[in-house]
Amino acid sequence: MSAPTVARTRTVATETLVDPVLTMRGLRRGGGDPVHRTGPDGTIWRGTRTPDGVATVAISARPADGAIEGRAWGPGADWILDHLPGLVGAEDDPAGFEPGLALLERLHRRFAGWRVCRTGLVMESLTPAILEQKVTSTEAWRSWRELVWRFGERAPGPAPFPLWVQPDARTLAGLPPWEWHRAGVGPQRAETLVRCARLATALERTVGLDFAEVERRLRSVPGVGVWTAAEVMQRAHGNADAVSVGDFHIAKSVGWALAGERYDDETMLAVLERWRGHRYRVTRLIELAGITAPRRGPRFSPRDYRAF
Repeated sequence: MSAPTVARTRTVATETLVDPVLTMRGLRRGGGDPVHRTGPDGTIWRGTRTPDGVATVAISARPADGAIEGRAWGPGADWILDHLPGLVGAEDDPAGFEPGLALLERLHRRFAGWRVCRTGLVMESLTPAILEQKVTSTEAWRSWRELVWRFGERAPGPAPFPLWVQPDARTLAGLPPWEWHRAGVGPQRAETLVRCARLATALERTVGLDFAEVERRLRSVPGVGVWTAAEVMQRAHGNADAVSVGDFHIAKSVGWALAGERYDDETMLAVLERWRGHRYRVTRLIELAGITAPRRGPRFSPRDYRAF
C-alpha cells in the first residue's frame, strides 16, 4: 500500500494543561534518536510502526485553545491519530495523586503539563528498553541508532529532516549474531530481543489488560525482568504506578530528593508505598527536575562489543 501524500488530521481538546513535548520526552532515546525529533517551532515528529503499517505523526500544542493537533501520513496514519489522546497523555488521570511533600508539590506545579503517555505499541518501547539493559545510555542509544538506520525504514510524509521507523519484529527476529555484534549489542540482550520479536504478536495483545497480567506476561519471556517490564508499561500501557526497580540511578535519586540520602531499591519501594497507584508519577517528576544523588567513584566506562 502506498503512503498517502495528504496528511490526515485530528485535534484533541484538553480540559487541563497537557504538554506533549514534556510528556513524550520519555519516548525519545537520546538527542540523536532517528525516530523522534522536535522541530524549532516545538512540533514533535515521530516515525512509528502501527498494526496498520508505518506512519509519521507531527504533534503541535495550542495551549491558548486548549487543544493538541496531530497530522499523520502513511498507511498507519488513521491508527496513530485514533490513539493520539493516549500518545500525548490526554487520557492520563492524575486525580487521586496527593504529593504530600513540599518538594513534590512544587514539582507537580512546575511540570503541570506532564502526563503519563500510552502509545499502545509494545515492541516500540520493548526494543530500546532491552538495548538499555545493564549498559550506559551512550552504548544503548548508539546501538539503537545503528539498528534503526540499517534495518528500519524511512518514515513517510514531509518531515523537515530525516526521520525513520524502527525495524519490524520479523526483521529483528531474523538478524544473525554478527549483525547484533556489529551494532554493539551483547549476546544476552540480542537473545532477549530475538525472543521478544518472535513473540511480538502476543506481546502486543497485552495492551488493555490488567497491569498485573501485563507484567506477568512480559516477565514470562526470559531476559525481561522487572526493570524492563516497568519501562515498557510506563510508555506502551500508561501505567502510572510502574517503578523501574533495578535502575542504576532512580533509587538513589529518589532518596536524595526525598530524604537527602541514597536509597536502595528496597528502601525506595517502602517509601513510595504511600503513593501507590502513582509511584511512577513520583519518580518521573524527580527525574524531570534533574535531581540526582552526588556521584561517587569513577564513571562506568562504555563497552564496545565490536572491538572483540
